Amino acid sequence: MQLKVIKNEVEHQQAVAALFALMDSNPAEGSNEADQLDVLSLLIERYEEEAFPIDLPGPVEAIRFRMEQQGLSQKDMVPYFGSAARVSEVLNGKRQLSVNMMRKLNMELGIPAEVLLHEARAELPASEDDWDQSVLKAMAERGYFDGFKGSMQELKEYAGEWIGRFANLVPGIPHTAPALLRTTAHQRTNNKKVDALALWAWQTRVQHKAAAEPLATPFVPGSVDLDFMRRLAGESWAESGPDRACEFLNHHGIHLIVEPHLPKTYLDGAVMCDAAGHPIVALSLRHDRVDNFWFTLMHELAHVALHLDGTQVFMDDLDSKGEVDAIESEADALASEALIPMEEWNKTMIMAEADIHELARRLHISPAIVAGRWQRETGNYRKFVKLLGRDQVRCQFDG
Repeated sequence: MQLKVIKNEVEHQQAVAALFALMDSNPAEGSNEADQLDVLSLLIERYEEEAFPIDLPGPVEAIRFRMEQQGLSQKDMVPYFGSAARVSEVLNGKRQLSVNMMRKLNMELGIPAEVLLHEARAELPASEDDWDQSVLKAMAERGYFDGFKGSMQELKEYAGEWIGRFANLVPGIPHTAPALLRTTAHQRTNNKKVDALALWAWQTRVQHKAAAEPLATPFVPGSVDLDFMRRLAGESWAESGPDRACEFLNHHGIHLIVEPHLPKTYLDGAVMCDAAGHPIVALSLRHDRVDNFWFTLMHELAHVALHLDGTQVFMDDLDSKGEVDAIESEADALASEALIPMEEWNKTMIMAEADIHELARRLHISPAIVAGRWQRETGNYRKFVKLLGRDQVRCQFDG
C-alpha cells in the first residue's frame, strides 16, 4: 500500500491489514518490507493516539473489556484463539498473542491494533513453526526452560510461551528482541545455514549466566590492550591456565562464560556487554583443545580492545573459510601478536617438538599455542597433534 498519513477509519483499517501482512512475512532486517513495517507502525500509532487520546490499556485488559461489553464468554472467544485452553492462557497472561490472534481480534471485534501490539510486539517470540526442533531439544536438555517437564511435542506447540519466559528470565539484560530479530551483531561466518533464532537463544543464555555471576570489579574502558593480553597469555603455561584466565578476567571486570554452541550456530566465541557495561567473552569450546581456547579467547579480547562500543555483539565462527572483513582481520592479527610476537615467530625454525617447547619456554606460554599456530600457518594438521591439549579445557569449567 502507499505510505501516507492516516486520516480516517477506512485508511486506518487498510493500514492495519497491511501491517499484519508484513508481520506475517517476517521481513529481513534492512529490506524495503522491514522499513515499511516500521513506518506503518508509526503511522498507526500516531492515528490511534489522536483517535483514542486516553492511555491505552494492555492487550488482555482490552480483550476482557470487549468481552464484557459484548457479553462474550470464554467459550465465545475460541474462534479468535484456536482452543479453549489458549483462551484461558491468554486471559491469564500465560500466553502472548500471535499475529493471527491479533488480526482476528482487530478485524472482528474492533480492538485497536496499537492496543494489541502494545508491549507485545517487541517481546513476541517468533511463531512456533519458526523454531527448529533440534534447537528446541538442545535448549530443553541444557535447562534453558526452567520448570519445563513436558514432551518435545508440547514444547514445539508452546514454544512461544516458553521462549517468552526464557527471554525475560533476567529483567534488564541487553538482548535482541526475538520477534523481528533486529540485531547489531557482527557475524564472522560463511555458513548460509546459520539459524538466527538459535544464535539469539545462545546469546541470551550467555547473558543469563553473566547476570547470575555479578562482578565486584568495574571494567575500565581502554584497559584491554596488547600488554594486557600478553600478561593473560602467560597464564597458559599452567595446566590450569583456562581456569586462571577466568579469574584474571573477572578481576579486571570481564566475564568469561562457557556455553556449548546450539545446533546450526557454528560458534567458537562471541563478545558483548552486560547491563552494567562489563564485557562478556563467551566461548562454546566446540573444539576442546588448549590451542583453540587461547586463540579464540584472544580473538574475542581483541574485539574488546579494538571494536566493542558497549552495544554491538561480535559472534565468531573461526572455522569459516575464505576472506574475512577488516574488523576480523584486525582481531586475528592482535590475537596472534599477543600470543606469539611476529618478531619471535619469524626468527624461529620449527622442525621438531623440541623447537616448539623451546619457543614456548622462551615466551612462557603453553606449547599447544605454538603447535596450533604452526598447524594453521603450514596447513599441516597431522603433525604435532599430541601437543594441542585435546580434552583439557572443558573439564575445567564443568560444574
